[in-house]
This record gives sequence, C-alpha cells and structure tokens, in this order.
Amino acid sequence: MKRCVSVAVAWTMSRRIYLDASVLIAAWQVKDNVGAQALSILDDPDRALVVSDAVWLEVMPKPLYHKQHNEQAFYQAIFDQAEVIPWQTPTLNHARELAQRYGIAAMDAIHLALAIAAQADEFVSAEKPGKPMFRVREISIRSVRSAAP
Repeated sequence: MKRCVSVAVAWTMSRRIYLDASVLIAAWQVKDNVGAQALSILDDPDRALVVSDAVWLEVMPKPLYHKQHNEQAFYQAIFDQAEVIPWQTPTLNHARELAQRYGIAAMDAIHLALAIAAQADEFVSAEKPGKPMFRVREISIRSVRSAAP
C-alpha cells in the first residue's frame, strides 16, 4: 500500500538512511538473518531511503544483462521509492579524501561521500563491522550484521 504523504514531506519527517548496495543484495537474497535485517530496514515506514547512482551501478547491471526480471523489479521498486543521489565531481573528490584518511576501499569511500553529501542521518551496510569503512567519523555507520545473530 502506498503512503499518502508526498516523498518530499516524508524525507523531512523520517530518518534518512543511505543504503549501501550490500543491503539491497542481502535483502534480495534473504539467505539468513542478515537478509531479514536488510528487509526490515527497507520495510520500516519511519525511514526515508537514500541511494545513489553508485548503488544502481552495483546492483542493476547483472540482473539487466541476464534478464533476471524479478531481481530487476525488486531493485527498481527500491529506487522508485528512494531519494537517488547523482554522481558529482566534488563528492568524488571527497571520496578520495575519505579513502586516504581512513584507508578504505574506493567504492566504500564513494558511497560514504555520497551519503555525507546527501546529509543522510545514517549509512547502513551489510558489510562486517570490522571493515575499515567503519572508521569514518563524518556519518553514523551501522551494519545489519550487528543486529543479526
């Protein structure tokens, strides 16, 4: 059922959560409690979802190429309801700075820079909590693995 509140109003009323591509993949696969936790984030009406062109690039090409229509539709439904943050050169420059400062991988730095630029309240990943990306201090970061036994 679709909410009657406009998307712009929902973003201001809800906690804005930037979703790492790993959360979408875990939610699609639902192999374990990590997938269940990922789904619970997607289904939480008190959260406004934020994704980016980088997330699209990580989750959509393979299902499109392999004509996996159900997986495409799943991801597209998330993109349709989320705020989508575009690539921008200053954000990519910030990603470079984050990667150097915290010793994190390129795509992790890009996602985090996009989340920070979007002024998201929280960055949620399905990565293991010990990964270097969790060193970043400019945004609150949480792993759905922390909540899963």
